Amino acid sequence: MKKSLLSLALLLFVGHAATAQKVEFEEFDLDNGLHVILHQDNTAPVVITSVMYDVGGKDGDRARTGFAHFFEHLLFEGSENIERGEFMKIIPANGGTFNANTSQDRTYYYEIFPSNKLELGLWLESERMLHPVIDQVGVDTQNEVVKEEKRQRYDAPYGKLLETIGENLFEVHPYKDSNIGKMEHLDAATLEEFNAYFDKYYGPNNAVLIVAGDIDTEETKKMVKDYFGAVKARPEVVRNFPKETPITETKKVKAYDPNIQIPAIIAAYRLPGQATRDAYVLDMISTYLSGGKSSVLYKKMIDEQKQALTVQAVNLGQVDYNIFALFALPQGDVALDTLLAEMDEEIAKMQTELISERDYQKLQNQFENQFVNSNSSVAGIASSLATYYMLYGDVNLINTQLDLYRSITREEIRDVAKKYLSPNQRVEIQYLPKKEEK
Repeated sequence: MKKSLLSLALLLFVGHAATAQKVEFEEFDLDNGLHVILHQDNTAPVVITSVMYDVGGKDGDRARTGFAHFFEHLLFEGSENIERGEFMKIIPANGGTFNANTSQDRTYYYEIFPSNKLELGLWLESERMLHPVIDQVGVDTQNEVVKEEKRQRYDAPYGKLLETIGENLFEVHPYKDSNIGKMEHLDAATLEEFNAYFDKYYGPNNAVLIVAGDIDTEETKKMVKDYFGAVKARPEVVRNFPKETPITETKKVKAYDPNIQIPAIIAAYRLPGQATRDAYVLDMISTYLSGGKSSVLYKKMIDEQKQALTVQAVNLGQVDYNIFALFALPQGDVALDTLLAEMDEEIAKMQTELISERDYQKLQNQFENQFVNSNSSVAGIASSLATYYMLYGDVNLINTQLDLYRSITREEIRDVAKKYLSPNQRVEIQYLPKKEEK
């Protein structure tokens, strides 16, 4: 992850998008196993080509963490037909924009072009998949890029929050390691290891291609086959991650950050993965607690009691286990234990009382608004289609997931809060300024 917990609330709905209107799409597979999803929308002369690979921070040797994030950068270096550095020049020169991002579960690349440049977008992504140049010059270059990103993001104030949560909340699952990985692992890696990683995870049968926007479906199918049909399938990726044992006793931890002056309190829970119904309910719980200035924790701890500078409840979606975290920064000399007790008090109310009908309706409105906004652009639709296919196993959730949220009852909210959010099921972290060494 490239965000601190302070901004994780902004990520809460990534991959949880749906619209009030039905999104039409068509799916097919190439002979090499590449799954393709097409969405035609001719209202604007824009097209997006994107590829999501089923590889993320959790994958690979634990003595070589950070490879997926490293490849997010490395695969922009060039290919047999694209000179080094030209990839990122070709796109803007043709009126396009591009980006990529990596999570613990997947890596996503995309380009947005004027619709008459569709073929260019397909060629670029096929070059990345078919024959990228992975050499020592590129590895050394991107190693420095990743180190600079770590300095800017992870070494910034509160930048290690998510890393601290992961290493204390998980004991055996690879979610325990940060997405960016350890720099010493990247330094020690050989060129052969990087090539082996690409060969294992970046095959067509471990990816989904999305083409969305101002396209002709039949012409696009032909172009997709022309550009991606030559890519050879790879052996199936088999995962057998170790399972975590449930937390049954509160774990208390102190962590230190030399870049902060104000301490923080975190209470983190390891919960079922994002595709489970309970995870949807926990989305609603986190939004009820801290989704906006009218939420219960914001009104109570910031507006009324003036105990906190910020307060958040975040349900971070992941495939194998979600992370539900409470977070607060104290105002003045307010004790961290006091902040935690105030947050726990509101959760205890949820566990024994139904939230009001008014608050329940507000939640429904918030979710519907988020979903409509998320799919208001072709880029948002493309990301949602890829996410639902790769991480949820059901592309049509883009049309049905909002109904799932609407089906959640106030009784379910109470019962799920009671089931998962007890103090004996969590890790409590005091995140403190590092003391000066004597």
